[in-house]
Amino acid sequence: MVTRQDTTLPDLSGQRVLVTGASGGVGGGIARRFAAAGAHLALHYRGSAAPVFELVEELRDRGVTAVAVRADLALDGAAAGLVADAVEALGGLDGLVNNAGIQPLAPLTDTTRAEWDEVLGTNLGAVFELSREAAAAMRADAEAGGGSAAGAGGAGVSNRWITHIASVEASRPAPAHAHYAVAKAGLVMHARAAALELGPDGIRVNTVSPGLVDRPGLAEAWPEGVASWTAHAPLGRLATAADIGNACVLLASAGATFITGQDLAVDGGMLATPGW
Repeated sequence: MVTRQDTTLPDLSGQRVLVTGASGGVGGGIARRFAAAGAHLALHYRGSAAPVFELVEELRDRGVTAVAVRADLALDGAAAGLVADAVEALGGLDGLVNNAGIQPLAPLTDTTRAEWDEVLGTNLGAVFELSREAAAAMRADAEAGGGSAAGAGGAGVSNRWITHIASVEASRPAPAHAHYAVAKAGLVMHARAAALELGPDGIRVNTVSPGLVDRPGLAEAWPEGVASWTAHAPLGRLATAADIGNACVLLASAGATFITGQDLAVDGGMLATPGW
């Protein structure tokens, strides 16, 4: 069995986790933190195959069970197929991180219905479908007596979970991000509604809402935005992909088995600052 490699993290040894959108910086960061905590991973990608396969090899070289799974989540039946592929590869499913999404820029009055539908469909609709399929797989696994004991908070305590990557824009939108902000707000409410309905099955559902996340080239491409964020955030820096991954690992751990329907902001305190 793969064991935890970073003892500063909760022990998730044996958990079987699907991470969507793993070809991007945040998705890759999430995957690396789960791997460091000892989880088995199915890493989803759509078009950018090379980064995911490189990540799979990196994690395997560290002794982690990792597989790449492809799906275009805009297609009918893709969510069901992706979850089925992950279950087959991992032998079941204990957790799902819904990270895949898009973030185009468009002023509200210039946004077409097609552009609106694309963002809502990708960032919210696909999450609805993936969560539905993952919950069904988790129920079936529980009925069959499967599932990892990793992170169980005690005898008889289930630790199956779904975490959506939302955004602080769910409550504080940015200009030209109306469709994105609406979709992310929808994720927060979806998590609460799903927590209500899936709780009796022992499935927890939460959201992680990042603030501005650092990535290569961001400071050069948007120096005024980075400067404003670091000047106003109480902790004085941008988030990293590892910060987002750490939050997801926390919500997957034994210490979180009584936490569901909640939104965890990972923003360095930005939402606590005055809006005037």
